[in-house]
Amino acid sequence: MTAAVLFYVQHLLGIGHLVRASLVASALAEHGFDVTLVTGGRPVPGFPPPGIRTLALPALSGAEGFSGLVDATGRVPDQAFLARRRDALLEIYRRAAPQVLLIEAYPFGRRQMRFELEPLVDAARAGASPTRLIASSVRDILQEGRKAGRDAETAAALRAAFDLVVVHGDPAFMPLEATFSQAAAIADLVRYSGIVSAPPGRLDGEAADIVVSAGGGAAGSRLMQVALAAARLDAGASGRWRLVTGPNMAPDVVAGLARDLPAGVAIERHRNDFRALLAHCAVSVSQAGYNTAADVIEAGCRALMVPFVAGGETEQTRRAEALAARGLARCLKPADLTPQRLLAAIGQALASPPPAGNRPLLGGGGRTAAILAERLNALR
Repeated sequence: MTAAVLFYVQHLLGIGHLVRASLVASALAEHGFDVTLVTGGRPVPGFPPPGIRTLALPALSGAEGFSGLVDATGRVPDQAFLARRRDALLEIYRRAAPQVLLIEAYPFGRRQMRFELEPLVDAARAGASPTRLIASSVRDILQEGRKAGRDAETAAALRAAFDLVVVHGDPAFMPLEATFSQAAAIADLVRYSGIVSAPPGRLDGEAADIVVSAGGGAAGSRLMQVALAAARLDAGASGRWRLVTGPNMAPDVVAGLARDLPAGVAIERHRNDFRALLAHCAVSVSQAGYNTAADVIEAGCRALMVPFVAGGETEQTRRAEALAARGLARCLKPADLTPQRLLAAIGQALASPPPAGNRPLLGGGGRTAAILAERLNALR
């Protein structure tokens, strides 16, 4: 199918949204869509991948604790900056003239970006050649504890302007209604793609027995510090350790970790072959973000997850507990994260067989392409 897709993604503190959107964009291109990916955050090495037409808006990222937005210099953007960004996005839309407008997370999240997304959706609905299909692309587990009325507001926005909601998950694993109270009100709009994932691929760098990773790294410093202390206690008994910090971990934290590494322990910021690294490891130790969980499931490795819970975050705990219930991971509560307990949990994982079966539905990128193609064909 040759249809133009304009795909908007805004990452704020982490890189998870950008990684998932990059995988979806690649799958759409592989299935014949003409994809333009619009990014709004700071550059991340390796994402989006080569071969995807990408246009970057002036960068905005989240202030500490998602309390607001800051520009590339760390300053709060003024109204003139926001207006320039909005106008740039609208010009991209006009030039792309897409048949499909796909917006990542919004209106379930990214409310900070309404200054540009509401005008974008209005343009797609009311233009001289209106876009045929407006869709929201959203992960399977939403943050809980939202303000009263927020879910109803989201459902109303979807009913007013969106034709489709692609939930990147497996309803048998985690249905949307588990974390979105108004799921019934938008049930006719919802299609499930399965979890967006990619095969492990080829191992290009050195393998390791214990792989500790922190996703983008912005919120992973404590996990890395405790893991390094556990590796010192282990003294090589469990094999080789490799710590993958993520590109957003503070440079001074990475430098501190890298000082006087014990024998058998290596540290890297990023691995292009990360999925293959997991496929060759004995145990993966990580947080429980969407993309890391997808990589662990694809790799089929033993997994120990320490979900991120700071600031009242609930998403990762939901995911880790659901994976543990299926025998696909072990879960260590952040409150229990000490070098001794982490090492003991790794030992328990090593003593158990790798997970077999009971995986959620994967291949969400290709299935997203099929869902969009099916809906476009129905509109003819």
